[in-house]
Amino acid sequence: MWPGKFGNHPGRFDEIFAMYLRDSLKKRVVEKRDVCRVKVEQMRETEENRHTFAFDHKEEDARIKLCQGLLTVLRRSDHPLCQSTCLETLRILSRDKRVLGPVATKEGILTLAGLARIHVAGHDGEPLEEAQSAEEERVVVEALKCLCNVVFNSVPAQQVGADVKLAEGLCARLPLVSSSHHEVGLFSLRLLFLLSALRSDVRGMLQKEAGAVRLLTDILERTLDVCWVGPYEAAPPKQEALPISSENNELAMEALKALFNITMSDSSDEDNDHQLRLIAGIMRHLLMLKTHTDDKTEEAHSHTINLLSNLPVRCLDVLIDVPVQGGIEMYGGKNMDVVQILLDFMERRIDKGTNYKEGLTPVLSLMTESSRYHREIRRYLKTQVLPPLKDVKERPEIGCTVRNKLVRLMTHVDMAVKQGAAEFLFVLCKESVDNLLKYTGYGNAAGLLMARGLLAGGRGETQYSSDEDSDTEEYKSAKPFINPITGHIELPMPNPMEEMTEEQKEYEAQKLVKMIDELSRKELIRPMGVRKDGTLAPLGEAIHQCSPPPSSDSDSD
Repeated sequence: MWPGKFGNHPGRFDEIFAMYLRDSLKKRVVEKRDVCRVKVEQMRETEENRHTFAFDHKEEDARIKLCQGLLTVLRRSDHPLCQSTCLETLRILSRDKRVLGPVATKEGILTLAGLARIHVAGHDGEPLEEAQSAEEERVVVEALKCLCNVVFNSVPAQQVGADVKLAEGLCARLPLVSSSHHEVGLFSLRLLFLLSALRSDVRGMLQKEAGAVRLLTDILERTLDVCWVGPYEAAPPKQEALPISSENNELAMEALKALFNITMSDSSDEDNDHQLRLIAGIMRHLLMLKTHTDDKTEEAHSHTINLLSNLPVRCLDVLIDVPVQGGIEMYGGKNMDVVQILLDFMERRIDKGTNYKEGLTPVLSLMTESSRYHREIRRYLKTQVLPPLKDVKERPEIGCTVRNKLVRLMTHVDMAVKQGAAEFLFVLCKESVDNLLKYTGYGNAAGLLMARGLLAGGRGETQYSSDEDSDTEEYKSAKPFINPITGHIELPMPNPMEEMTEEQKEYEAQKLVKMIDELSRKELIRPMGVRKDGTLAPLGEAIHQCSPPPSSDSDSD
């Protein structure tokens, strides 16, 4: 009783499997002729339902019994063809969260772990090297796929996985990950990613006890063909070098995702600096590489940026400190190739215009933090994003430069995107309110200044070098005519009150006061003012604080 129907034969799969299961349980052994007979039918039905993801609620009980039956056969059968076919069926069933009860038990997880040849607590699987035939390797891959589905869809399975130390068993396999067993390595890494993403205790164990950071770093070195020419400097890819193969790229992406989860834990221990700097060096190398398609290259860069965002900011100097490859003299001899790649990535994500929160904010955050603590990176990004102003006839948000695009994001509806863009520009301006307003206008910057308590001007808390930016002659001559709110030169507008009498002006003023009062009473607006410390306060309170104290001196003689 597959959902609705199984392929074009309603109920046919259950009839065949029930008959097979009944006979096999009677004999306590799976005979070869039964295996072959069921194999043909089951393979056909499984192939027809390979892309089934929606399940009929009415037949939930039947699918639960089918899961139980499959596990029973898997525990008793040692025939690879029968095992792989049952696992393929179980993999499709495991997409349904409601039927995983029989599988999400210690016995169920141990059964799958044994078939996947993972050494776990309470069960010793066969070593992977003994999987000589393609059929045996197929069993391992299908068992790993089932474990991925079950762990992803079942909280009890996640708990059992932690109890039997499934992640530790996977770590023992990581040194064997290679192109010769590509799918085994791929789904081992994917399962490790899921376990580390869903269980914080597993993340801590992987980082502190299992040495997963080093193991995953070794995988990245192998799959990306990293050749070290300095302590943390990888040799640059040759011009004629082929792109990363699709298989190696898949392995690298899964390793990056797992590393991202594991490095989310506290990385303040300076003893780990060496390993983290190695990761930063590999990430720099990966950003310089190309894959077989532009989309895959962007995906690789995205995962790389996410992982770099987890590393301590002190380790990011590895991105620009590459003596063998040299750098730009005006930036202290530092190499800015990767910084330019990050900037280009950010601009492409802005131009896409979608999914800003997940696609754009990580790279904005990375460039902001690296600019805040690494002077050379900030200086380089400043020249690329905020070059000296010359033309101020247009609003800062109008145009196609990187500055224009970022200023537009400062008023985005998503708070994270708005704050990320504003904070990045603020850091490039060395957290100087005056400099920020020069490039963005007061209207665009008001949100950031209010959040930072800088509406009255001043600077942020970070200390920067004392070198000052010089204005162009064009900007100096135009500065007196720039509207500070919009950040550009506005054409003179006719004065609407020019031809009004004093009585008309008084009438319009009273009308405006009444409208504001009515909106305030209905709590549609709340008049605010700026305190002396630059923060907002209700208007009455702000006026009271800014008013001079009454004089105690007497005017009389």
